[in-house]
Amino acid sequence: MIESINDWIGMHEIASRHGNVGNHMLGLIHWFMLVLFVGWSAFLAVILVKFRRSKNPKASYKGMTSHFSTHIEIGVVIVEVVLLLGFAFPLWAKWADAKERPEGDNVVNLRAVGEQYRWTFHYAGSDNLVGMTAHDRLSGANPVGLVTEDPNSADDFVSVNELVVPVGRPVVIQVTSKDVIHGLAIIPMFAQQDAIPGSEIPMWFIPEKEGEWNIVCAQLCGAGHAQMVAYVKAVSSDEFDDWYGSQNPLLPKS
Repeated sequence: MIESINDWIGMHEIASRHGNVGNHMLGLIHWFMLVLFVGWSAFLAVILVKFRRSKNPKASYKGMTSHFSTHIEIGVVIVEVVLLLGFAFPLWAKWADAKERPEGDNVVNLRAVGEQYRWTFHYAGSDNLVGMTAHDRLSGANPVGLVTEDPNSADDFVSVNELVVPVGRPVVIQVTSKDVIHGLAIIPMFAQQDAIPGSEIPMWFIPEKEGEWNIVCAQLCGAGHAQMVAYVKAVSSDEFDDWYGSQNPLLPKS
């Protein structure tokens, strides 16, 4: 019932394990906003009719004598606080807490590097350990700045504007940027994180549905912002392993 309003207004698919929690919260917010819209519209209609000029030819400057609207506004604030403290904060705290972040061999570790106007996804390779990077190592041949001397970087590879993830396995992405602030928004996964130059901020999710969807930049990042479109492709675990194993390392072997 709560989520049904999301279907009515054409919300996107849910493709991650935690997506239902976010969808439930959005449903509550949409119902709340609908009640506010109907209520305040009715209130405005009553005011327009009750205080129309033909019925009140002489203006009154006493103002509102009833505290009805004040009580309504206090009620609205209380509901908003409940939504914020009861749903939004706990959900964010769980996903932001390092202790809650998945670990282990089953986890897919990668980086998402934003730049005007594309996303480069830097995968860890067969050792599942992302190699060290440095800003002064960035080049056309090394778009993520891998440090050659780090043994963990030997099998790392990149995928431009294509994020491939396995269904049923945790995906941990360290999000960063080369130039300006971008926003990695993977909408069906209910995952979004700003990409800030000089910082690597983690985000994670567990895909639950196979499919392909757009990834958009959630921050206005320049004249070509609208063209900064990538896509996420969620495939079976076996298909992901086959794809993963077929990728070539970014750095040439010495």
